[in-house]
Amino acid sequence: MANKQVTIRDVAKEAGVSVATVSRLINKSGYVSDETENKVKKQ
Repeated sequence: MANKQVTIRDVAKEAGVSVATVSRLINKSGYVSDETENKVKKQ
């Protein structure tokens, strides 16, 4: 069984946010609201 790597695009699509938003969270740069951060972290 092949394992598919999860990409930043996959996370963004599933959370309903932009790739840039996920990138800001990963890199801890820029502002992301607590609500949006929680949506991404649930994914």
